[in-house]
Amino acid sequence: MAKAAPIRTDSHEIAKRVRDGDVRAAARLMRNLDDGEPAAIETLRALFPHTGNAYVVGITGSPGAGKSSITDRLIGWYRKQGKTVGVIAVDPTSPFSGGAILGDRIRMQDHALDPGVFIRSLATRGSLGGLSRATSDITRVMDAMGKDVILVETVGVGQDEIDVASLAHTTVVVVVPGMGDDIQAIKAGILEVADVFTINKSDREGADRTERELRSMIELRHVTMPMDHDKQHRFSPTGPAMARSDDYSWEPPIVRTVATRNTGFEELAGAIDRHRAHLEAHGGRLAREATRARAEFLAILRERLVKSALERLGREQGALDELATRIARKETDPYALAEDVAARLR
Repeated sequence: MAKAAPIRTDSHEIAKRVRDGDVRAAARLMRNLDDGEPAAIETLRALFPHTGNAYVVGITGSPGAGKSSITDRLIGWYRKQGKTVGVIAVDPTSPFSGGAILGDRIRMQDHALDPGVFIRSLATRGSLGGLSRATSDITRVMDAMGKDVILVETVGVGQDEIDVASLAHTTVVVVVPGMGDDIQAIKAGILEVADVFTINKSDREGADRTERELRSMIELRHVTMPMDHDKQHRFSPTGPAMARSDDYSWEPPIVRTVATRNTGFEELAGAIDRHRAHLEAHGGRLAREATRARAEFLAILRERLVKSALERLGREQGALDELATRIARKETDPYALAEDVAARLR
């Protein structure tokens, strides 16, 4: 079995500075990870054995639901409890600079000078599912820095924002009344990934209806969840829910909040804490970590394979843009070309 490549000494030095809480070293490392710098990956490898202590909370939902305001209020709550907080806020990508559009971060300025809070904005850079490609890596850095809680706020792409469930221990889905379809945020898989629902802006008309429909959908989940037998002939969930079957007995609570008035956040933090206790009592936290490790490994492997394939393709058949032009002219087809490259890599 081939041994892993040694980690450079300077990577160890940077890793030590990050673990000692050096904010500049951490910020520089996060930037380099977002840019895909190879040296940053070496430093991340040096940090990896020192991760796994932080509790990761994902906050997702439709645009305009108030995710940034909820994140801001949760930061304040955890700081009052004496906990250090890391925040990863995934924003849309600027079409001009390619960086994150930082408008929503204005709501978190109260914590900008707090040494116990580290806020990092990321651009999606074309990634779907609500997260940036580097989100998981940057979560590891904040974990190694010693943050007790890491809040990951997704970009708010709509109804298919479920990547956060592979990263977070607890996923909070934010819905609001009065947006036409009151349960718009729980379609297309969101229902299955929610550990806690919060109805934000619950002082608006329609909050009661939204809560009733959420409860109906939660009940429906028990009926429609695909089931199968395990080795002991007990029924257990299968399909997309299998990775989260460790906490199938958990029923997502529904918490009402009004972020602008700072109401309901003691209840929301309590619901997150109860879910954490549930996971730890039933071995679910390890299961979540395994789910994250699987998704992380496949993402890294996919990136490496695609890069290797494109490099080989460029050497043997020309640059990607040239091949795209040939495909557009119908001189070749993408299926045969992809199969040929895949066969050469086997």
